[in-house]
Amino acid sequence: MNQKLPNMLEATIQKIREMVDVNSVIGDPITTPDGVTIIPVSRVSVGFGGGGSDFVNNKGGENPFGGGVGGGVKVTPLCFLVVKDGNVRMMSVPEPANSTADRIVEMMPDTLEKLTAFLDAKKEGK
Repeated sequence: MNQKLPNMLEATIQKIREMVDVNSVIGDPITTPDGVTIIPVSRVSVGFGGGGSDFVNNKGGENPFGGGVGGGVKVTPLCFLVVKDGNVRMMSVPEPANSTADRIVEMMPDTLEKLTAFLDAKKEGK
C-alpha cells in the first residue's frame, strides 16, 4: 500500500493541532484598568477527511497515486467569565437565530418596546 495518504492525513492533523490549542477554548484573560478580568470561553469543532487511490500504470513502474485531504476548524464563542473582587460571573453569548421564526421571536421584545414608546409619544402629543 502506498504511504502517501497516511502521510497526507498526518500532515493535516498536525496543521489542525497548530491552529487549535487550549487558548482556542479558554482564551487569554483580558484585564481592564479598573481590575476586572474577562476570560473568553469557546467551543471548538474540528473535522477532516481524505481519500486516495493508486492507479494502474500500464507502462510499468510504480503505480501513480491520486488523493486529497481537507480539514476545517470552527470556533464558537460560548460565554465570558468575568472576575471582579474575587467573584466570578458567567455572561453567556446568545446563539444567533437559526430561522425566520426564531428571529421574529428574538425581535419581539424590542419591537413591542418601540411600539409602546411611539404610542406613548403620540398620546402625549395630543
